[in-house]
Amino acid sequence: MIIAFDVLPLVSSHMSGIGYCQSGQIRAMMALHPDNNYKLQFFPTGDRSENLERLSLYIDLEHRNVSVHQGNFSGYLYRLISNFIPLPYSAFFGKDSEITHFFNYIIPPGVAGAKVVTVHDMVYKAYPETVRGRTRYMLETGLKRSLKRADLIITDSEFSKKEIIKYFPWTADKLRVVYCGVDRNRFYPVKDNAKIEEVKKSMKIDGDYFLYLGTLEPRKNLERLVKAYSVFSKKYSNPPKLVLAGGSGWYNEGLFNTIKELKIEDKIIRTEYVLDECICPLMCGALAFVFPSLYEGFGMPPLEAMACGAPVLTSNAASLPEVVGDCAILVDPYSIDEIAEGLDKLYNNPDIREKLGELGRKRAAMFSWENAAAALYDVYKEILDGREK
Repeated sequence: MIIAFDVLPLVSSHMSGIGYCQSGQIRAMMALHPDNNYKLQFFPTGDRSENLERLSLYIDLEHRNVSVHQGNFSGYLYRLISNFIPLPYSAFFGKDSEITHFFNYIIPPGVAGAKVVTVHDMVYKAYPETVRGRTRYMLETGLKRSLKRADLIITDSEFSKKEIIKYFPWTADKLRVVYCGVDRNRFYPVKDNAKIEEVKKSMKIDGDYFLYLGTLEPRKNLERLVKAYSVFSKKYSNPPKLVLAGGSGWYNEGLFNTIKELKIEDKIIRTEYVLDECICPLMCGALAFVFPSLYEGFGMPPLEAMACGAPVLTSNAASLPEVVGDCAILVDPYSIDEIAEGLDKLYNNPDIREKLGELGRKRAAMFSWENAAAALYDVYKEILDGREK
């Protein structure tokens, strides 16, 4: 089988959850099916050698059956032009691929062979105010055509499948669920207390803390989290800190203003980008990982925290209950009091924290990239078998 992957998410200077999903599935598929030919293709972004360097961080480019193809055209211009003029993708990447898989919602015009697209969620429909304008425009103008071009559509959860059908009911027969995985070589329990303390010291964290790790953006529901934390912290003379770790997204003014208005700046620790080698110690040192997001197509951060053995508090909304099962404290993301009660329960009950940590590790082990790749490969075979008939 000749399988092409559009790997633009893997050459971005800022790796996203979509990129980690793509790299996990591709790496596992190459390991499970090493005899296929894999084409990694994309329109270059900036320096071509830097693109290759970034790509090599996530995919083994020395694999005997892997080839890399950078289109000789501006990706930005191609996306702009192809939204109005059907400039064929195959003009840049050829017609020899039996299947081409796009992991980021949009299939461009003129792709040769069978076409698969991954649609991770419908947040731009369900919560349009939480999505950047340019992303919303791209999806509003391009997603419907993309779904029509696809032979089959992958999504990350049964919840997302229902959401896609709600907005595009004619896609029902084309939808297949392939759960994401968690890399347990990257996310694992850290038993070395000295390492945990070293990472805490480097981030100016002293004592106990709750941890949020992810992009600071509206749909993560962080304003309600800090309000709930404020309610919780007032009950104690020396409450654990709340660590907000990760890169800034957009529209954060409300979050930072809320922290100031509540006068809890001294209880909030803000860190920027967290190095990979610091993530596990940071998670394992936390009292709990808190993720009260309003909307997730899958929700990888809680699962990654579970793989580290951290107890988790997350939302009872969207796909999150489907992912964490009964192995986390689930709260109404719109209820400040309920989030505060969840924090209090975790703080005062070490037995509950220990039990959730054990259950979470077992739950996370169910979501492997090998399982994801096997399910995805079945989708590819379904398409090709159907075409042969």
